[in-house]
Amino acid sequence: MVRSHRQTDDGKGRRERQNGRGAASAVQSVDRAVSVLEILARHGEAGVTEIADELDVHKSTAFRLLGVLENRGLVAQAKDRGKYFLGAGVLRLAGAAAGRLDISQEGVAVCRELAGELSETVNIAVLDDDAAVNIMQARGTASVTAQNWLGRRTPLHATSSGKVLLAHMTPTLREGLLARSLPRFTERTLTGAGALRGELEAVVEQGYSITIEELELGLAAVAAPIRAHDGKVIAAISVSGPVYRLNADRLPELAKRMVAAGSELSCRMGYGF
Repeated sequence: MVRSHRQTDDGKGRRERQNGRGAASAVQSVDRAVSVLEILARHGEAGVTEIADELDVHKSTAFRLLGVLENRGLVAQAKDRGKYFLGAGVLRLAGAAAGRLDISQEGVAVCRELAGELSETVNIAVLDDDAAVNIMQARGTASVTAQNWLGRRTPLHATSSGKVLLAHMTPTLREGLLARSLPRFTERTLTGAGALRGELEAVVEQGYSITIEELELGLAAVAAPIRAHDGKVIAAISVSGPVYRLNADRLPELAKRMVAAGSELSCRMGYGF
């Protein structure tokens, strides 16, 4: 009887160990699947070999992960090139999340109208920890080949939307971020806390932010704040494009348009009533 009891305990232990290994394997698979989505979001499209290399796994493992994601509609394949890209399922999930953000719903019509009138890319960005993330985007006719900013996290200190959000933070939170080492992206990127403080004060005073080649060479942008019903800045609306189109002659007018658009969206969010 004692032997039988020990055998039962040993069997139970094996099952627990097997279940533990199975759970760990499942978690690893989920982590890798999420990494695949992040790789495709970052690169736009990628082949099995590229994905396997980034994950540091065998091609067969990458292929199985892509197969599961494809069956769920989260990735799709360009049959003629053998490349994978994010599928419509991701938009469905993103739409469900964005549906909880009133500003993304209210901003659709405004962004599309502005993009159509200005022929440039218009975005709405919100604060995401220590970065700005674009939750709404509309492209104008002149920006057909522009990169996709939707869902992209961008640095606060080097973007027009980021500076608007940074300028309207609580002093404690803002100073905490400015105390960090800020990366330089171009020669125009402001990385010194003192210079940034001065510019952020100007952003608050003038009601908008302009960045010229601070994140990427050749890129300029203008952003203005969007406020909630209580006056708190909850987002920024921006227009961006190449510096040869967003030049010194055009930037002042674009700043006025962004301020007006920000005011309109603030009203829609209940500010001023």
